[in-house]
Amino acid sequence: MAAHLKDTETFVDRVETKVLLSAENDGLNAIVNIHPGAGGTEAQDWAEMLMRMYLRWAEQNGFKTQMLDYQDGEEAGIKSVTFNVIGEYAYGYLASETGVHRLVRISPFDANKRRHTSFASVAVYPEIDETVEVVIEEKELRIDVRITHLPTGIVVQCQNERSQHKNKAVCMKVLRARLFELEMEKKKAETKSIEDSKLEIAWGSQIRSYVLQPYRLAKDHRTKVEVGDVDRVLDGDLDKFIKAYLQFRARAAA
Repeated sequence: MAAHLKDTETFVDRVETKVLLSAENDGLNAIVNIHPGAGGTEAQDWAEMLMRMYLRWAEQNGFKTQMLDYQDGEEAGIKSVTFNVIGEYAYGYLASETGVHRLVRISPFDANKRRHTSFASVAVYPEIDETVEVVIEEKELRIDVRITHLPTGIVVQCQNERSQHKNKAVCMKVLRARLFELEMEKKKAETKSIEDSKLEIAWGSQIRSYVLQPYRLAKDHRTKVEVGDVDRVLDGDLDKFIKAYLQFRARAAA
């Protein structure tokens, strides 16, 4: 009986969350990009932990994922990663994750077992349908291993495919998404573009903190939602944070 009640509560909660997904691009697939902040191996390991968290969230919620670009860290973790989350409302759910994420823990890389603080940035873009016109002039591109969009300075790369033609196609998909998001930000009359709005990946700019030592707590600094079971959050249980942010966004738009 208790298990049945729990399942019902979960279902109702997800229905309530979906009702909040009313923004223009909420129904689209998502492109997720993660970069470690300063701190070398510590930050790179944290970036990989965040990647795992989002991949687990996607798996638990029935979304497919596709790795677009993956750069290994020097000793552990990752230097950067870009992947697709494919399914209805993927972008609407994950848009709340854009920003700086902070981790506090006893470092597994420190022989003296000292506490370390690490930062990583997450950026989420909607994957734009081919029917949406995003004009990209070849003369505005510099293509080497990466593609640089000269007017905006946006750089994208993909080295996961064996074919350079396929790599370029994936890069162009990511570039289209980022340019479209840039235009949407301008239309909303925000003072900065999505790239400029990424705060310095450092102390004081985080949207969420994950503390493993000296106490255990995951806290969103925008909505003030707190979850004591950090391991569960890092294993992909983000529903409480996502719903709270969507409610926060709805109130701001009212």
